[in-house]
Amino acid sequence: MASNGARIKVSREPRRQLNNRAAWITVDDGVTENACAVVDISPGGAKITTEVEFDVKDRLALTLLADHAKRYPCEVVWRRGKTYGLKFVTADVEPDEPAAEPVGAV
Repeated sequence: MASNGARIKVSREPRRQLNNRAAWITVDDGVTENACAVVDISPGGAKITTEVEFDVKDRLALTLLADHAKRYPCEVVWRRGKTYGLKFVTADVEPDEPAAEPVGAV
């Protein structure tokens, strides 16, 4: 198969390699917490490994630091064995809740 056209460079999101950094996932609205390892992370999602089985389209929350209240809502978008691709999703904000802090706020 011959190709006469120039290759198009696909730009990906910047990724940060974390080399299996320990993190935690929660399911069932925070009732069940399990350890996992974050392989890499980008602004749009993360790649994790875990002993827990998830199906594609399952929802969970990812916590990157122990004893830290910040949880990132995620959806499982792909699965290869015990490795999962997560997409960060925006949580539905209730009208009574205050707006999220703007990016860069201290």
